[in-house]
Amino acid sequence: MTPTTERRAFTVGLVGNPNAGKTSVFNALTGAKQRIGNYPGVTVEKAEGKLELAGASCRVIDFPGLYSLAPISVDEHVASEAIVGDGRPDLIVSVLDGSNLERNLFLFSQIAEFQLPMVVAVTQTDTMDRHFHLKCDDLEKALGVPVVAVVAHKGIGVQELKHAIDKALVDKPIPKIELGYPKVVVDAALRLIEHYQSQGMSITEAQARTLLLDPGRATNAPLLATQDLENKVDEIREGLIGAHGQTKTLDAQVRYAWAAHVKRQTVSPVDSPKKRKTDLIDRFLTHRVFGLAFFVGLMYLVFQSIYSLAGPLMDLIESGVGAVGGFVSPFLEGTPAIQSLVVEGLIGGVGSALVFLPQIVILFFFIAVLEGSGYLARAAFLMDKLLGWCGLNGRAFIPLLSSFACAIPGIMAARVMPDQKSRLVTILVAPLMSCSARLPVYVLLIGAVIEPQFGPWWAGFALFAMHFVGMVVAIPVVWFLNKKVVKGKRLPFMLELPQYQWPKFRDVWTTIFSRVKVFITTAGTVIVAMSVVIWALLYFPRPDLGSLEREFRSLPLTNQTSVSLENYQERRQREDSILGRFGKALEPAFVPAGFDWRLTTAILAAFPAREVVVPAMGILFNQGSDVDESSQSLGDALKSATWPDGRPLITPWSAVSLMVFFALCCQCMATLATIKRETGGWRWPAFAFLYMTALAYLASVLIMQVGRIFG
Repeated sequence: MTPTTERRAFTVGLVGNPNAGKTSVFNALTGAKQRIGNYPGVTVEKAEGKLELAGASCRVIDFPGLYSLAPISVDEHVASEAIVGDGRPDLIVSVLDGSNLERNLFLFSQIAEFQLPMVVAVTQTDTMDRHFHLKCDDLEKALGVPVVAVVAHKGIGVQELKHAIDKALVDKPIPKIELGYPKVVVDAALRLIEHYQSQGMSITEAQARTLLLDPGRATNAPLLATQDLENKVDEIREGLIGAHGQTKTLDAQVRYAWAAHVKRQTVSPVDSPKKRKTDLIDRFLTHRVFGLAFFVGLMYLVFQSIYSLAGPLMDLIESGVGAVGGFVSPFLEGTPAIQSLVVEGLIGGVGSALVFLPQIVILFFFIAVLEGSGYLARAAFLMDKLLGWCGLNGRAFIPLLSSFACAIPGIMAARVMPDQKSRLVTILVAPLMSCSARLPVYVLLIGAVIEPQFGPWWAGFALFAMHFVGMVVAIPVVWFLNKKVVKGKRLPFMLELPQYQWPKFRDVWTTIFSRVKVFITTAGTVIVAMSVVIWALLYFPRPDLGSLEREFRSLPLTNQTSVSLENYQERRQREDSILGRFGKALEPAFVPAGFDWRLTTAILAAFPAREVVVPAMGILFNQGSDVDESSQSLGDALKSATWPDGRPLITPWSAVSLMVFFALCCQCMATLATIKRETGGWRWPAFAFLYMTALAYLASVLIMQVGRIFG
């Protein structure tokens, strides 16, 4: 009979520091395709998988990485509560980074005090062997639990770890460590235990020490059941301070002293180790001048590559969606309303969502490569200097960078922020980053107005600049939110700089897969739904086509030759639709920004999802809905469009005004829905929508009025 025969289902929790290789171990054990990254905060939710052990099935949970059981961010709080709270795992697999053993043992020492069955998996042993030699047998003796060296992505040690887990579920090995607290601390803990016992309660010596030395731990709250107990804890703590002096750092000092002792016992340096290449590279890449210049150049290369590589793929998707619509349309000719709903609403909505996948895939490919190489942590370190003065720290860099593809994964990634206020501020400015859905508007207007008048160099510069408008505006917005709205403060930024390494293909693939899945399931469904809503607002009420034909025939001959009857009827239908009438009603408010009723209606159509704005402009400017940002006919129609008095509608100034409006306005229901989910209500999504809309409007009006002054 094997050790796991006829046993109930077990729960195994993987716990470790950020960037310790925990998720790689999770994937190796379960075969799951969980996202892996070389940056703290990649795992911001619990991931679950199954582990088959000799016929029994175990539930394996990959907890977010954390440095201690005193959490400072949402992802760390999720982990700490699940590890030591109610419903804790049957077995803890403590994942220790062998190249940073001393720091990793700090968390191990905290979890060990809860007397949970544990197994240790030591990672990064392949890289540390170049500089140090780890004696696993000695480490096992020092910790009192089984220790297995693992190189998960190569499959080294995985079977041994499975066997250790299988055996530990039966043997239940409990860590046996002696931290060596001063006698005065031990005596104070014993006095506190006696007081709890007099109140009919019991606590362990470890819990008593934690209450006295580390009151910030979330796990302490249930122990302070009454005011009397809380007062007694304060009294003994004050006596301890009087006897020993400062106690705030004493717990950490004791744990790190123990960890250093364990490291000296179990790790020996290799003879004459060479200086790490990582240190040599960092002299350049983290330099305040050269490092920043390299970062800016790299970001320019990344975004330029996205535009050049994504274009053909986007055209291919649009052609495919158009072909599907063309194939389906003839089967529904007998019912025009259903035909329009299916072709323009449903199929067009799906196309609006899928067309941006190439940009999202390419951007997250670059993010995964930079993440896997270890460079992204250096970029966050550099950005900490830029973000620091306005109240954020370098942790905000990854959520903001992710938002350039789509704000939804960026908002979700804000869970790595160190406190609720800085997380909220990051969420509120993430939609200012110029996501891929804004690109068609930029390309359309730059191609129609900027490039013909100023040449390709200025066109390229305009495209690059538009993607940094949101980031430039975000910095003072963060400062204002921190000072006047959220009233947060900047917290210290601590970040591990991992060793440089070649990115692993599987890690890159899983990163891309998970981000695409998030976009399709979260943003894609909202985009399709809102495309149907916009279709209805543009389709109803239906006018009499015969009267529109007679109206067309009564136009001057020059007007009839400039547009087909079909396009004229379609434009007049849109003009008299619910959305068109609303756009006309709002036109006076948008005239100072340089927008007539057609542009105003296109803006309204884009509020649920920006992806529908170009097709809406195609309809409103008599070019039909089957147009894209590269459409020559739509570009020509925009250039020839005029105000009623004959003035050109689209000028370089009005084009910039419209692009800036789209850059700053929060026109995405999926983004607002994600903010609602992350903040727990509609208060902050409403605030984000209102402040960004007001910001976009004021900026557009300012640009247009300055343009009129300068002609």
